[in-house]
Amino acid sequence: MLSRRTLLRTGVAAGVVGTAAIVGLETGVIPGRARVHDVLGLTGPDGVIPDVPAGPVLSGTFDSFGRKTSVGYSIICPDGYQLSDQLPVVLVLHGRGGDHTSAVRDLGIDRYLTAAVRAGAPPFALATVDGGPDTYWHRRVTDEDPGFMLDQEFLPLLANRGLDTARYGVLGWSMGGYGALLYAALHVWQRRVRPGSRAVAVGALSPAVWRDYEDVAPGAFDGREDFVSNQLFGRRVGLQDVAVRIDCGRDDPFAEAAAELRTELRAAGAQQAGAHTQGYWRRMLPAQLAFLGGQLRN
Repeated sequence: MLSRRTLLRTGVAAGVVGTAAIVGLETGVIPGRARVHDVLGLTGPDGVIPDVPAGPVLSGTFDSFGRKTSVGYSIICPDGYQLSDQLPVVLVLHGRGGDHTSAVRDLGIDRYLTAAVRAGAPPFALATVDGGPDTYWHRRVTDEDPGFMLDQEFLPLLANRGLDTARYGVLGWSMGGYGALLYAALHVWQRRVRPGSRAVAVGALSPAVWRDYEDVAPGAFDGREDFVSNQLFGRRVGLQDVAVRIDCGRDDPFAEAAAELRTELRAAGAQQAGAHTQGYWRRMLPAQLAFLGGQLRN
């Protein structure tokens, strides 16, 4: 039979080990924090797609010189509005492995748009487009250039369909969150040289950003030089006239870099309970869409 002293020592030791384990998980020394937080309900609830009607959608394809392939797209209006209403537009950039259908299929963004307008956001349209499953929305060694496609092909197409592209927004998640920020930073100077159309706001959900090349996901860049050329840090000047919102869950692998970038850009947004999941992105969509709609009105 164990003595009282032995039981006390065992209890203290267990407590020390337990505390050390908790500290290790929270500081990242021990992997698995996101999974533990998920089990304990610490990553927050998943966003629920609003129970409102979706608005009209126009889908099609075009042959893209920039993408070197046929590209699919969809234009989404809030319920009660049509393309003929000459709505301002937000470009929607999907994450890795996605396409132009992902925003509706995975996030229900068409219904979130209706809900946002009904909640008081000025009416605007969303325009989704195929950026390639793993291009990371920048020019690659293959000469495929999603940024060129957006700027020189997709925006003119949207204008021809009746949308107001004079002041537009860009929204993306994960790979698309990185792409949205990079596109606005790289193309804002063209809007100064060619006035009449410019990005005025960017919303990024869990943007795939890295501080160091050694940490990047395989295939995200064509090498160190490509990474440096398309780095988001150090681009505050390029985005100084663009309103930026960056949201990222605390248990997201990009949380630390996203927080640093938010501070550097003096962006809106925050870190909330959450991980790199569709549920988190759905939860944050109302705030992102309200932000973008407000900026398009200003």
